[in-house]
Amino acid sequence: MNIYKDKSDEQLISLYVDGNNEAFDSLLERHKDRVFAYIYHAVKSEELADDIFQDTFVKAIMTIKQGRYVENGHFPAWITRIAHNLIIDYFRQAKAENLQSTDDEDANVLNRKELSDSTIEDNIIATQIHDDIRRLVRALPESQREVLVMRYYKNMSFKEIADTTGVSINTALGRMRYAILNMRRMAEEHNIALTL
Repeated sequence: MNIYKDKSDEQLISLYVDGNNEAFDSLLERHKDRVFAYIYHAVKSEELADDIFQDTFVKAIMTIKQGRYVENGHFPAWITRIAHNLIIDYFRQAKAENLQSTDDEDANVLNRKELSDSTIEDNIIATQIHDDIRRLVRALPESQREVLVMRYYKNMSFKEIADTTGVSINTALGRMRYAILNMRRMAEEHNIALTL
């Protein structure tokens, strides 16, 4: 029996802020089908919809945990707005990556770095970055490392990660968030560049 069934969204958020992860799981369960359907309708890809859905709830968790949630009584609209903004961001990024004007006769659309063979220097830098990332991953606490490896190296959804590790989706999302924050912190502390 779900003891949170009769609680309002705001009560569940309040319980979650006080450290009750099951309250957020109930909130997620209550709204997941509608939010996923909204995203899927916009992107028409189940895999992409799943990624944006997970990003939506990661962003919601971060906003709530930082005390910035102020939408009293309007959680469904708020979470849908987060999803909507992430969808727009995705399409903007996709458009920017594919936008190339051919009006300029001097511009050769095939003369792009990503279409050319990499140089020896590029390969050395890429190898160094991968080595640095592996070192940072190994330095993470076991629970964070486990979730990060499952998500990025095994391409598992947060639902699959939660089922495999025996924790709630919320806990899996939280561990991923802390893994990324810890890796960024360690990279900054050791002046490690993680991009070419």
